[in-house]
Amino acid sequence: MAVTAPKTTGDFTGFIKPEQAGYIFEDARKQSAIMQLSPQQPLGASGKEFPIVTGKPVANWVSEAGQKPATDASLGLIPMKPKKLAAIAVTSAEVVRANPGGYSEKLRELLAEAFATAFDLAAAYNVGGDGTGTGPFDHHLAETTKSVTLGTAATLYDDLVSGIGLLLTDKKKARGFAFDSTVEVDFLGAKDNDGRPLFAAAEYTDTAESVQRGRLLGRTSFLEDDFANGTTVGFLGDWSKSAWGVVGGGISYDVSTQATVTINGALTSLWEHNLVAVRAEAEYGFVVADTGAFAKFVKTVTP
Repeated sequence: MAVTAPKTTGDFTGFIKPEQAGYIFEDARKQSAIMQLSPQQPLGASGKEFPIVTGKPVANWVSEAGQKPATDASLGLIPMKPKKLAAIAVTSAEVVRANPGGYSEKLRELLAEAFATAFDLAAAYNVGGDGTGTGPFDHHLAETTKSVTLGTAATLYDDLVSGIGLLLTDKKKARGFAFDSTVEVDFLGAKDNDGRPLFAAAEYTDTAESVQRGRLLGRTSFLEDDFANGTTVGFLGDWSKSAWGVVGGGISYDVSTQATVTINGALTSLWEHNLVAVRAEAEYGFVVADTGAFAKFVKTVTP
């Protein structure tokens, strides 16, 4: 959301304390389904290349004293480049002192959720943090050609099995699900072939978190707020075929009372208006070695 006016005490907002900023990155990771499913890799400021297996060695039987077969294993390199993600919150100096309603703590949660949402939307759909524009990464999950429309089969259980089948038929692994939280009601009302709840063992670890962990068909699964884009509501795949990284210690921040900030489309002097700006930023990288290792789930909406 673009800044249209600085926050004031009347807005009941506040200021993030320096000692709290170190937790923003960890909170963002916990609220990102893709960060929790995909392995994290070290990432430097200049990026990094990761080896992937493109050809596996083959063993064969030989007779006694017979010639042993020659084989080969091939590797490829996938570059991961860091891309900057940032947000600026503007508040009045009076709010910084008063911190009404404990908004200092709430702002930390909101920044973490904003970073998690922006990362997942870019990694999944190649869109910006508000769901429009384009993302910064070279490839994204929605590039897969494997797709299942929920409601096609007789039951939701059968739809999910169809997604697994698309991957296994192509000799891919089906290791975990990521869905938008709006489909939770569909999962809670669905049963497997043995009459058990389809979405089981949900872990409610923190009411402030926007992602919920559980299991679908024996696989680790996440339900995340604002994870859908268009009619696509989720993904299943081999998450070892994707990776993410962050430069340095994660999300950093700085505070300024002297800079100028664009408010409602115009540059505004913080010093002149007695304002404080909190800028949070991080450099993330994300790669997909094989978009065919994922299947997407589409939910059509009946008018």
